[in-house]
Amino acid sequence: MALVEQTNTRTVGYDPIDQDHAEFISLLNQLVASSNADFPALFRQLSEHTEQHFERENRLMQAFAFPAETEHKGEHHRVLGEFKQFQGRVDKGMISFGRSFVRERLPQWFELHVATMDSALATHIKNQ
Repeated sequence: MALVEQTNTRTVGYDPIDQDHAEFISLLNQLVASSNADFPALFRQLSEHTEQHFERENRLMQAFAFPAETEHKGEHHRVLGEFKQFQGRVDKGMISFGRSFVRERLPQWFELHVATMDSALATHIKNQ
């Protein structure tokens, strides 16, 4: 069973952002279903995807002079910091910490982030 399902409630109506979100959901769900042996590599892949995904959004915010750019980038920075902390634990073999982050933190954060910050960014871009 997927932890997060791709539905219209997780899309913002701007293809580049929606494509990144679909990949994020896919990787998140792969992690939930992964073995402990596969978890570290998949966690690193999700972390790297998220960093690239955020950088693409950061460039969009700058290019379209998004008014809430500072707050949105701050949220990206905070979440990447969490990934870095948990990556260190996963790298030390503490898979349960990574699994907890993937199951209990990321889905809730993702839902809120898409519904608020990313939706506002997409609306701003579409109105330009």
